[in-house]
Amino acid sequence: QVQLLESGGGLVQTGDSLKLSCVVSGGTFSLYVMGWFRRAPGKESEFVAAMSRSGNTMRSADSVQGRFTISRDNAKNTVYLQMNSLKPEDTAVYYCAAALGLGVASHVTRDKYDYWGQGTQVIVSS
Repeated sequence: QVQLLESGGGLVQTGDSLKLSCVVSGGTFSLYVMGWFRRAPGKESEFVAAMSRSGNTMRSADSVQGRFTISRDNAKNTVYLQMNSLKPEDTAVYYCAAALGLGVASHVTRDKYDYWGQGTQVIVSS
């Protein structure tokens, strides 16, 4: 059974940084496209970033470009989300997800992903 476990969330101030981690177990990590999504209070789930199986290709939402960076370490079965220059509108529960597939261009919607973590809360105070 594939399991994803996020960590690294917390309460920070505007302009601060956080690094989220997501460890995958029970599957072959290098076969998964990995993504991050978030859900803010009262809002729909939003795509944040995705990375190809090899780590050579990534895609991120316009709202986080230049501030958030996705990365992965296939040796550690872990995907990361480095979040810099955080804003109050980044407040959300952040979820990592794994998809059996290729490329990242199409992996921007929830239905493309097969496995999900339980989420980690990020709160950015103004």
